Amino acid sequence: MRMKELVQLFKNYTGKSAPKIDPLPSSGSNRRYYRLRQDEVSVVGVYGQSKEENHAFIELSRHFHKQRLNTPRVLAVSGDEMFYIQEDLGDSVLFDALKAGRLTGVFSTEEKEILHKTIALLADFQVLGAKDLDFSVCYPQAEFNHRSVHWDLNYFKYNFLKTTGMEFQEDLLENDFDKLSQHLLQDESDTFLYRDFQSRNVMLVDGRPYFIDYQGGRKGPVHYDVASFLWQAKANFPDDLRDELIKTYIASLKKYREVDEAEFIEKLRLFVLFRTLQVLGAYGFRGYFEKKPHFIQSIPFALNNLRELLKGGFNEYPYLTGMLNEMVGLKQFADTQKRELEVRVFSFAYKKGIPNDVSGNGGGYVFDCRAINNPGKYERFSHFTGLDEEVIKFLEEDGEMELFLDNIYPLVDSHVKRYMERNFTSLMVSFGCTGGQHRSVYAAQRMAEHISKKFGIKVSLVHREQNLEQEF
Repeated sequence: MRMKELVQLFKNYTGKSAPKIDPLPSSGSNRRYYRLRQDEVSVVGVYGQSKEENHAFIELSRHFHKQRLNTPRVLAVSGDEMFYIQEDLGDSVLFDALKAGRLTGVFSTEEKEILHKTIALLADFQVLGAKDLDFSVCYPQAEFNHRSVHWDLNYFKYNFLKTTGMEFQEDLLENDFDKLSQHLLQDESDTFLYRDFQSRNVMLVDGRPYFIDYQGGRKGPVHYDVASFLWQAKANFPDDLRDELIKTYIASLKKYREVDEAEFIEKLRLFVLFRTLQVLGAYGFRGYFEKKPHFIQSIPFALNNLRELLKGGFNEYPYLTGMLNEMVGLKQFADTQKRELEVRVFSFAYKKGIPNDVSGNGGGYVFDCRAINNPGKYERFSHFTGLDEEVIKFLEEDGEMELFLDNIYPLVDSHVKRYMERNFTSLMVSFGCTGGQHRSVYAAQRMAEHISKKFGIKVSLVHREQNLEQEF
């Protein structure tokens, strides 16, 4: 039935009747997405189980298109609004484009540029998107209000907090929920609250950010979306980059209104707390109840965000913060805060291949020692390795190895330091030479000793071709 309806819409719009149909990922949504292609034409077909939600997306998309905002155009809609086809924006998602930065905590110039471009466009979207918008089309709420705040707080309470088995006093918790709600709703707003503004909902089309999945949007304060984007559970933004992006956002917002920066940042902190609780509720529901693994895997990252946030204290909500501190310290969440880095150092022979990264994260370095004067050229060293005094003396007196390592130590040190700060658990550093016997063995041994002495973390050393292993 779904395919028949979507094919008919495709035919009505394009005049073509035999498209190739490929399902697309739906993530946490109950909507189903399909790419329909024939000849040079490609569109995205959507089946949504909620007519009200579909209507919201369709009407918002039409409005945003009139406002010349970067969103997909809705091309055709079924009579019952259960099916529609929209513009195909391709497959480039901001979340994927930031993969290297997310994994290492070190974002490249190109990654930073697209982040600044995206956060600046958010302010345009919130202000221009609200202009002349009939907010009554929004679903399930037309505006961010007391009811919607309590829905989200109770979402957290029932779908995450209660699943932990913690005992707590609901009346005291509700008192703090009421206070938090009052503070979040202090200021009237006339802007569009995107609701789920995060890097998975930003497409890149020729390097330009396009926004999708805004059907849960409503009238509301701008802080919520900034919190959603910059504190996304797996974003892994370092504090300095997050601060830069906040400044870029404020500068963009100032095109439309006056902004007290100190007041904005103080208010933002409350929305980060609120958004983090809402996200934990969503992860609990989608993960624990709907058994979707992506959401379960995201819980430790959200809890780490919450731990960092609680360090600043929220004195106005004493029971809530006390309960949250107890929650993040529960035994079942202990592994999310005691993630310790292990550095694995290898020596190897290039002719036998680069060592495999069994962790799967691919983080680290491979250094080529073959440009260094080779002890293996001399018969007298043929029965020795880089661990033997004779080879050590040769390499150190020659001087090339010392200069080589002096250039490498700072590079690896900065990587280890950042990995420790970001609670990553695996880093790999490998040294290769011709036979994996002299130069690479010496270099790997020195590097392992250096890291262990400087950082005091676990270092596993493997001289692969010598069948030797050592732990520090």
